[in-house]
Parts: sequence; structure tokens; C-alpha cells
Amino acid sequence: MSEDRPPYPPFTEATALRKVQAAEDAWNTRDPQRVALAYTPDSVWRNRDLFVTGREQIIEFLTAKWEKELDYALRKNLWAFSGNHIAVRFQYESHDTTGQWWRSYGNELWQFNGRGLMDRREASINDVPITEADRRTFGPRPESEHGTETPLR
Repeated sequence: MSEDRPPYPPFTEATALRKVQAAEDAWNTRDPQRVALAYTPDSVWRNRDLFVTGREQIIEFLTAKWEKELDYALRKNLWAFSGNHIAVRFQYESHDTTGQWWRSYGNELWQFNGRGLMDRREASINDVPITEADRRTFGPRPESEHGTETPLR
């Protein structure tokens, strides 16, 4: 297992866009083990009101998340970048075990080490109940739309 995750900082617009798309692709697999490999072994997260440290806790957190957030589908957009930092805005849709659909909007602040692994993630997220008919995100983004912006309304 490689402990490098290109592209590496300092980021350009092109490499920041690639990093954001790679994160979106990984999260859409809903595979906690795969997602956790993008983070340092001691990565620190704030996700809403939860604080998570290290890959083991990341895997536990994501496993529980995707047991509750069913049919999860995510879109991330690059907001800003500088040096080893990237800011992202995103939205995802999922439903709970009762069948209630949700659209979740959020912002993330990412910090990377020199090997391209994320060592800090700060996420603020708000949830809006929607009907199934209001859904607009269905599965992973088609490759033809990689690097494009998803309207966040």
C-alpha cells in the first residue's frame, strides 16, 4: 500500500480539480476502507459536531454513516485552493431506513501533507428533507461531467 496520493501540493487549479474529483469518486463507492486511504494515519476530522482522529475512527464513522444514509450519491465542487489547502462545497442525497429522502449541503476545508494525503478535514453540513421526486443526484457523476460544477440550489 502506497502512502502517497497524487496530485501533491502546492495545488494548481488543474490539480485541485483532480483532487476534488478523486475524493468524490472515492466517497461515491461507499467503501470506508478505500476512502480512509486518502487520509493520513493520524488525520483529524470535524464532521458536523463529531470529532474523529485516525483511519480506524474514519472507517468506523463512514461505516455507520453509510448504514444510515442509504443510496448515498455525492457531488463536490472546488471552491478555492492555496498551497496545501482546498475548500470544497458539496451536496449529497440519501434516504434513511424509513424511506425519507434528504439533500445535504456542506462545505469542507482540507489540508494535505507533502505526500498528497489529507491530514485535516473540517466539514459543516445541513440537511433538507426532500421527496423522492425532488431528487437530482443519481449515483456517481458520469465521467463526461468530471471537473464540471454541480449547481448547489
